[in-house]
Amino acid sequence: MSIKEIKDRIRFWKSADRISPEIPWTYWRLHFRSTMIALCKKRFLHFGEGADLRPGSYMICCSKISIGKNVVIRPGSVFEADPREGEHGITIEDDVLLAPGIHMYANDHEFKDTSLPIYYQDHKSSKPIVIKKGAWIGANAVILAGVTIGENSVIGAGSIVKNDIPSKVVAAGAPARVVKQL
Repeated sequence: MSIKEIKDRIRFWKSADRISPEIPWTYWRLHFRSTMIALCKKRFLHFGEGADLRPGSYMICCSKISIGKNVVIRPGSVFEADPREGEHGITIEDDVLLAPGIHMYANDHEFKDTSLPIYYQDHKSSKPIVIKKGAWIGANAVILAGVTIGENSVIGAGSIVKNDIPSKVVAAGAPARVVKQL
């Protein structure tokens, strides 16, 4: 690896709109509360008081991700907002409980031409993801583009959420369905 390649890599690490293990310039900062807070307040659209981003998380397009107060993002979680101009992101309101391994994707691949690999096709327009105040998302749940999860709702572990979930319910399954009113 040449000196130029090393310098280019370091420049990328410093400027990338992501926080993840493959970005060592930022990632080590998650191990110390003061540096984690400084990094997150700089990178995220909003990073609320008492919020915490744990090592082992992948945050892609941080500038379009808003994290409310008292939200802890646990290891193994992947949040991916859409980096394209004018496209949507992810909003997590205050006091939301997040278990480990949660995935949220505000964008999706297009697959219109079956004669071409998906790799060569475009992305669909993104849709925002909103997790309302007081919700609880179980381990390894997947939240897809365009979903709003209502206030004080619970999403069961391993659920795949592709439609809105109303407030004060428990939803579970693949796809997630309301299984109980709270």
